[in-house]
Amino acid sequence: MFQKQQFGLASALLLITTLISSAPIAEAKSINPARIISLSPSATEILFGIGAGSQVVAVDDNSDYPSNAPFSKLSSFTPNVEAIAAYHPDLVVLQSSATNAATIESDLQKLKINVFLEVTPSNIKDAYAEFLALGKVTGHPSRAKALVSTMKAKIAEILAAAKKKNPVSIFHELDNTLYSADSSTFIGQIYSDFNFSNIADAAHAGGYPQLSPEAVIKANPQVIFLDDGPYGESAATVAGRPGWSAISAVKNRRVVVLPLDIPDRWGPRLVDFYRFIAQATAKIN
Repeated sequence: MFQKQQFGLASALLLITTLISSAPIAEAKSINPARIISLSPSATEILFGIGAGSQVVAVDDNSDYPSNAPFSKLSSFTPNVEAIAAYHPDLVVLQSSATNAATIESDLQKLKINVFLEVTPSNIKDAYAEFLALGKVTGHPSRAKALVSTMKAKIAEILAAAKKKNPVSIFHELDNTLYSADSSTFIGQIYSDFNFSNIADAAHAGGYPQLSPEAVIKANPQVIFLDDGPYGESAATVAGRPGWSAISAVKNRRVVVLPLDIPDRWGPRLVDFYRFIAQATAKIN
């Protein structure tokens, strides 16, 4: 789950570095802040989802949801302490994958600014843990617990109707150089919930392998999910690749362009992503 940038080999490697797994979120302390800055699109969505939106005074330049978030030019990838401090926050949500995150955290703490260091979750359980931790920190523990319970119930309901009886082979395309995400990743585990068989697992790379065109063709996935659809890839471009017209997903028109952002964040709209996958694969037995 990540913020997309311009695609290609170099950016794919950057994304992989950003996404490499996580440790559990440290025990959160309740501080009930009045002025929060979110430097994470996922955290922004979580904060508004748990009822802390009115406490948020600025969000980073990649946070584009919800529409009433106080958008700014603050960078989540390369945070600037002076620019952050100018908002006089009493809590900053900082991504652990940001450039010089440890130094930024230390510098903010020297200014007596509390920092919630967000670690990219490796599974949905870790994502829920962030909901609860942010709920405790911001003074909304009950709202956070209620949201997690609601999400779990809705996702369970979706899976009860949409989980496949027999494995369905899939290929998740991160970019057109064929980087993918295997079942050990956050998004890969979501696919596993539907009983999908991920062809990237055969690479035995433990995360985000780059597949060859020949490997994809040989694996013959039944469904192809395009995470790079918003950046120009489509069923037509996939069908036009040498040899790909013979792939089951292409022949049966099961090349699915994923919606922008929702698959790459771990906020409340995870439910929408599960629902989208269910609807996109509803006709597959």
